[in-house]
Parts: sequence; structure tokens; C-alpha cells
Amino acid sequence: MILVLVLVAAAAGLVLGRLRAPRRVAQRAARPQTVRRILLPFTGPSISRRAFDAAVRLARAENATLMPCYLATVPLNLPLDAALPAQCLRAMPLLETIEQRAIDQDVAIDGRIVRGRTYRDALRRILEDEHFDRVIVSAEHQNGRTFSGDDLVWLLDRADAEVLILRPAPEDHAAVAAAVAGHF
Repeated sequence: MILVLVLVAAAAGLVLGRLRAPRRVAQRAARPQTVRRILLPFTGPSISRRAFDAAVRLARAENATLMPCYLATVPLNLPLDAALPAQCLRAMPLLETIEQRAIDQDVAIDGRIVRGRTYRDALRRILEDEHFDRVIVSAEHQNGRTFSGDDLVWLLDRADAEVLILRPAPEDHAAVAAAVAGHF
């Protein structure tokens, strides 16, 4: 009799255990996943130090890959895949500086240069082609190159990611620029 009761209890335990397991899996799936990729678009030869520092801190804290992305504009009279040597000469030193600083802080990095007819078009292309968990944008004016207010509103409406728009205080002019003679 005791053996029958033990077998019934064991069978009931197995049945209940199997019924509860899917709930635990569903609960785990409902938890927010950690951020894996952070887009940091920029348009000029420098980027706001505050935006860069925020992106690096978040990437390090969340074990995410930082993806700095230079947005290159292609004039309408050229094909979209035309060579853009002047823009690449501007972008590559800054991409390398960003990469060195991020690696020094143990942050994975994957830089890009993306083409478009406008900054918004280039941003649209990268957002359509790849998935990002966060987009961090500097709202400061960068040597005459910046995102317009309309571009930022468009980004907030269209990005399938968390968007952080950072504007440093008016007196804060700190920027990350390309390394000069190996120093930054």
C-alpha cells in the first residue's frame, strides 16, 4: 500500500513539474532582454564627447556592441554607390579614434559608413538593414553638420529601438575628434 502511494505521489510530482515548466520558460521570455547593439550615428569630423561617453558607458554596462556610423551624403547627380573619398577621409580617422577608445574600455565595436541622399536617408537605410536596441544621437551642431529637428522627430517616430537624444549644456564644447599624431 505504501509503495502504491509513493508511486502515485511520484507520478503526480512529475505531472505537476511538467505543467509548471512552460510557465517558467514563459516568464523568462517575458523579461526584457539585455541591449546587444547600440547605434551611434554622426555626420562630421567630430562627435559630442557626452554622447560618446554615454554610448560607451551603456555598451560596457550592458555588454553591448557599440556601432558608430558615419552618415555620408551622396549628391543627386551621382549614383548612390559612387566613391566618396573626401567623406571617407573625414570619417575614417574618427572611426578609428572611436574604436581605440572603446576597445580601451573593453567595449566591442563595429563601425560603419552608410550612404544616403540626406542624413535622414542614410539613417533610414541603416535602420532598415540592421537591428539596433538603442540609438544614441548627439543633438549638438557639429561644424555645420547636424541632424535637423525634423530628422530627430522622424527618428523618434520611426526607429524600432530606444532613442536617446543628448544635448550638452551650451557651454560644453567637449568633442571626440580624430587622433593627431597618435594622441587623443
